Amino acid sequence: MSGHSKWHNIRLRKGRQDAERGKLFTRLAREIIMAAREGGGNPEANNRLRIAIEKAREHSMPQENIRRAIQRGTGELPGAAYEEVTYEGYGPGGVAVLVEASTDNRNRTVAELRTIFSKCGGKLGETGSVAWLFDSRSLITVPKDAASEEDVLAVALDAGAEDVQSEESTWNVIGPPEALADLRAALDRAGIPVQSAEVTRLPRTTVHLDGKEAQQMLRLMEQLEDHDDVQNVYANFDIEESVIVAYT
Repeated sequence: MSGHSKWHNIRLRKGRQDAERGKLFTRLAREIIMAAREGGGNPEANNRLRIAIEKAREHSMPQENIRRAIQRGTGELPGAAYEEVTYEGYGPGGVAVLVEASTDNRNRTVAELRTIFSKCGGKLGETGSVAWLFDSRSLITVPKDAASEEDVLAVALDAGAEDVQSEESTWNVIGPPEALADLRAALDRAGIPVQSAEVTRLPRTTVHLDGKEAQQMLRLMEQLEDHDDVQNVYANFDIEESVIVAYT
């Protein structure tokens, strides 16, 4: 599993991921807005919206906030005209970085992201420079102390998973992006608790970092994820879990 997945899992365990509740709700609301704008306001017919709503509920986002976000996406309520933009770049050591953002001002966002990359030993790249290194996949994490590998494998593979990988503290269930709902439902039915479930981008290759470059890369991830317009950040670094734990 790539280092960026370790990074997210560790931040989740430590309660650092989107620690500010208001910022988290803003990010979740934007994803609901964009999903509803793209595929309509019915989650039964819009898989992206259904996943966004499930994630919002996991983080205890009030139902009224979810409803308003859907209505902004469908145009029933007024709101800022956000557009989705993907930025590609390089971190320390040539690490590939893919940033998904929603913004109402492209010029402002790209200028601010360029500054973040530069300050953390990286640089923005051209469109298409690194996107080919990432594949869209469902990723569900299960705490190791909650289920055995055999139990997770039996349920996940039967529900359409491609693989179950081991991390220090989690089992990572990987499958096609369209299989996320089925995989999660199968684990729920089996009584296997889910730590996180999302459609993400997994890298085809990784770049090992340590020392100064590892610290710079983690700082780059942190600053990108803290930016108000950034929805998701993916990178193909491989950094020892102990280094990530110490940083967070």
